[in-house]
Amino acid sequence: MIVSLTIVRYKKAFVPFALLAMALHRLPLALQHGCSFWKLLGTGRNGTFDLEPDWRQWGLLATWDSREDFNTFYKSSFISGWWRLFGTEIWTVLCTPIQSHGKWDGKQPFGKPESNANYIGPICVLTRATIRFKRLKNFWSHVDEVASLMSKAPGYITSVGIGEAPVYRQATFSIWSSEEAMKSFAYKSKEHAEVIKKTRQEDWYSEELFARFKPIASFGTINGHDPLENII
Repeated sequence: MIVSLTIVRYKKAFVPFALLAMALHRLPLALQHGCSFWKLLGTGRNGTFDLEPDWRQWGLLATWDSREDFNTFYKSSFISGWWRLFGTEIWTVLCTPIQSHGKWDGKQPFGKPESNANYIGPICVLTRATIRFKRLKNFWSHVDEVASLMSKAPGYITSVGIGEAPVYRQATFSIWSSEEAMKSFAYKSKEHAEVIKKTRQEDWYSEELFARFKPIASFGTINGHDPLENII
């Protein structure tokens, strides 16, 4: 299995085409050979969850049966052609799942991979949740604090806030220099550990998923550069 995340930044004049793509690209993705799971996504402005979306930047997260299936899609599909026509930047990271817990729309899109304890290197992390409406205020009151902590954490490389729907269906895809660096932020940071504790005690989420990946390829640019250049 190969997991891809592609972030496309559209030219300002073509924002209407970005919005149109959220509806128009569903059918070709549903019919795309070798694609077993996909989500068209909006993005936040600050590399994490954001109440104000970035109207110029959109994403696609998908799982593929093989690298060849992804390559065929990326080189010659209607969607990739759309990106090249209307976009000003396109960045893609390809990964293989290391660990995955939870569900997304009732599915386990990354299967049940066995944790590779021998892997040492950069790691991608996806945290995704459907937030209960009665807990939205609790969730959003901690977003800025956690985002600030993450961006300053040792070993942090980059992150993208992605979401299927405004406000209540949110995710963050972050990249770290190592699993140790990620765990240090997630569990040893007092402030972040306290937020995690509250999510459990106050039952913030009706559905959640946490997955880790090994990045195997990165190409294109986001904000002018490839975040994983010279790293993988």
